[in-house]
Amino acid sequence: MTHTLPDMDAVALAVTDGMLHFELSLAYEVFAAAPAGVTIPWYDLTVCGPVAVRVGRFRLEPDRGLDRLQHADTVIVPGWAEVDENPPADLVDAVRAAHEAGARVVSLCTGAFVLAAAGLLDGKRATTHWAHTEALAARYPRVEVDPDVLYVDNGSVLTSAGKAAALDLCLHLVRLDHGSSIANAVARRLVVAPHRAGGQAQFVTTPVPDQDDHPLATLFPWIIERLEQPLTVEDLARQARMSSRHLGRHFKAVTGTTPLQWLLTQRIRHAQELLEKTDDSVDTIAAATGMGTATTLRRHFNRTVGVPPGTYRRTFR
Repeated sequence: MTHTLPDMDAVALAVTDGMLHFELSLAYEVFAAAPAGVTIPWYDLTVCGPVAVRVGRFRLEPDRGLDRLQHADTVIVPGWAEVDENPPADLVDAVRAAHEAGARVVSLCTGAFVLAAAGLLDGKRATTHWAHTEALAARYPRVEVDPDVLYVDNGSVLTSAGKAAALDLCLHLVRLDHGSSIANAVARRLVVAPHRAGGQAQFVTTPVPDQDDHPLATLFPWIIERLEQPLTVEDLARQARMSSRHLGRHFKAVTGTTPLQWLLTQRIRHAQELLEKTDDSVDTIAAATGMGTATTLRRHFNRTVGVPPGTYRRTFR
């Protein structure tokens, strides 16, 4: 299901003693204010918790109590430091009640332990920071823990891995609610990559090619400039001056996925932008993104985004 504002405009950060300040801060940064130049209605963010909580070395006074979570459209549970202990019962009960009231509930990093304690992950696929996936699976055996992905979207319940993956999930939420262009504007403000698919690996040996002499440093922009062309792995390998097998190993190390899957992600993202910003037909967009035909674009778009191109356009125009 695709959520759209104003249906999902009330966002609540659920906090308690021991919350990780990084995940809490990045969620606040994304949802507290719209990026410059964006004039559409933005989220109404509230920090909910006990009278005062300790976040790292800081003291935080929430705006409202935990009972306020039941009035939120989206509840975000940041990372929680004490994963060897049971989460506070009042936090667990409040998160469960919010979900029962219809809220979309999201955990960042080890916030998944709170969602699991509330029973919201039973029978569902979920993730958390790779260092704690075994503990999550052992403590909550009814949860299908996936240790290899950045985030998991189950519709009304979403979980992410740690740190940068938590930001990826926050941007994913903005993309669901506002569309790709607005999510990209948020990413530009934060100076981060605009999109990493949730299925990418948590741990990669080289997160980004940060040196000009990296084998893929010039290949990525070369691909982006040629999305309309029917590129193959052999084409990419030839441009990178390496074998297809060697290229696959480099892609896995840098992106956590395969060359063709990464290429498909870029094509879908470009299609989203064209659907939002232009009146081009689906056939024209299919050609511009290298999908070939409208049928091919619709198949991949529906499978990846969850709705057909026409529905996506009507939602985000």
